[in-house]
Amino acid sequence: MPLNLAQLLAQIKQNNPKADTTLVELAYEYAAQAHAGQTRRSGEPYIQHPLRTALTLAQIRAENDVVIAGLLHDVPEDTGRPLAEIEKQFGKKIAALVEGITKLSKVKYRGIERHTESLKKMFIAMAADIRVILIRFADRLHNLETLDALPENKRLRIAQETMEIYVPIAGLLGIWHFKNKMEDICFRYLHPEEYKKLQYRYEVEQRMENQAFIKKTEEILVPKLKEADLRFEIQGRFKSLYSIFQKMQKKERKFSEIYDVFALRVIVETVADCYKTIGVIHSLWKPKPNRFKDYIAVPKSNGYQALHTAVFGPNGKVTEFQVATRKMYEKSLYGIAAHWYYKSNKKYLSKQPKWVRDILELMRQAKNSEEFVNVAKIDVFQNRIFVFTPKGDVIDLPERSTPIDFAYAVHSDIGHHCVGAMINEKIGKLDTPLKSGDTVEIITEKNKKPSRDWLKIAKTARAREKIRQSLKTNGGFMKFIKWK
Repeated sequence: MPLNLAQLLAQIKQNNPKADTTLVELAYEYAAQAHAGQTRRSGEPYIQHPLRTALTLAQIRAENDVVIAGLLHDVPEDTGRPLAEIEKQFGKKIAALVEGITKLSKVKYRGIERHTESLKKMFIAMAADIRVILIRFADRLHNLETLDALPENKRLRIAQETMEIYVPIAGLLGIWHFKNKMEDICFRYLHPEEYKKLQYRYEVEQRMENQAFIKKTEEILVPKLKEADLRFEIQGRFKSLYSIFQKMQKKERKFSEIYDVFALRVIVETVADCYKTIGVIHSLWKPKPNRFKDYIAVPKSNGYQALHTAVFGPNGKVTEFQVATRKMYEKSLYGIAAHWYYKSNKKYLSKQPKWVRDILELMRQAKNSEEFVNVAKIDVFQNRIFVFTPKGDVIDLPERSTPIDFAYAVHSDIGHHCVGAMINEKIGKLDTPLKSGDTVEIITEKNKKPSRDWLKIAKTARAREKIRQSLKTNGGFMKFIKWK
């Protein structure tokens, strides 16, 4: 069904009944006139694309400036109307957002060199104003939803590019609304046979059974939560098809062996209520060992907070629960966009996430765009682990990082003089892969220097660069010291 302006305005009013939509309406009229007579490959009027982009942004509670920029994002490039005209009509802030998106669109993805150069431009735009990536995600999501109108080779290229770059960035920003939708669409095009089989098993064979189990679990849990005088909302959350596929591949399991294809989410009012709810759940069913995760005390690097637990639920079936406040739940869906919904000030905009700072450092170090993108995929966009210092500070690192990476993440001098590490109060080797939750203490000696062998052990770009600098200064002849 075609979208219309009324649907967009209704979503904005749902987010904020007092919102002034005058400028949104003017932006729609301006975009509709600019794109008049244009159509997309699917044959629909072109205005449907910016309208869909804007609605998606409104659905994640992005502020009005971002929604308006979504309506206008293709005007300068596709209609010939200058950016100066947009600035005159809608102001500098909106024009700057539109300019950021326009810059990202100018380099087409043809060939590896132009591909990597365009990605680098995207990262630079993000570092300048991270809201630009929200518009880019909304734009990309609608393009993915209309991939059938494109030739097969272009469909596959866009899907692969999305999985390699856009999906990991969405995860780092904590925007699961985008991440899960993009993954499942790309999964359908990149692995069509696996997608069809899994979709049948998941949605035809198992979904009804799982919904019945969720209902039975709720019937047991709800009275106990009421007895505890808790105000709550319970939702059944089904995993995305791609996340199930990944788990099957990673752990070499069959679909029937994946127990957490769904989870029950309990949304409560306060942080204290979160812990109280977990207590009620654990009093009803025996917890599964080592499955309780406290992401409230130690949030993920993208800001995600919740309590996770798995219990042996009704009939002994392993059941996953996630407990969060309403604010935490909104952030889990909308990531950085939720900050504008919950905060009246814009101080957050000046606080770059650590991974953005990592990207800027990679830009300075990389010899060319291709090297930058290749290193970024390994160093920034893979899964993250959270390792503790003895004082309880959290160090965020890529998976498979070692004590050497940890040492350089704490401070360059600690890395340079590192001779060993205590991992969970036991002596560990410098090449030991660290895991989330490890506590690491670095042992240093004043006169020790990095070894060339460390370059084979270090996983992060920061550590490798610091080691190279030290080797260059000191001649590179230091001997590597192993702890046994």
